[in-house]
Amino acid sequence: MVAVPYPGRSHINPLMNLCKILASKNKDILITFVVTEEWLDFIGSDPKPDNILFASIPNVISSELVRAADITSFFEAILTKLEAPFVQHLDRLELPVTVIIHDTMLFWVVGVGNWRNIPVASFWPMSASMFSTIQHFAADKGVYIFPVLVYY
Repeated sequence: MVAVPYPGRSHINPLMNLCKILASKNKDILITFVVTEEWLDFIGSDPKPDNILFASIPNVISSELVRAADITSFFEAILTKLEAPFVQHLDRLELPVTVIIHDTMLFWVVGVGNWRNIPVASFWPMSASMFSTIQHFAADKGVYIFPVLVYY
């Protein structure tokens, strides 16, 4: 299993908590938690179960410490620059990936999973009302920012 959070504390912590719960339920599950090198420096020493491994991808986005200065560019980089290093990381894994758990804000992960025939589970760390608000606001503008795939 691979988990990939949106690179922000309010997204990383909830996904890590979910991974810790999953890891505690089955000791045979191996979870690789993928973050940027900067985030690995921030959280790498945090306690975690033995069946959760940290992995890093290069810092292809601006630092957490300065991202607020240009949040639009930061978000654009997340949508355009994180995918390639993530795919390269998947190529280096020894064990096959059985599922990818991703932060819903990382839209491109669904495409990666589909391309590699890996099931993808989307994780939304905020309240359902926030998700609904964002969806409705975007839909009012004719934009659907969280595409939904329907299988029959």
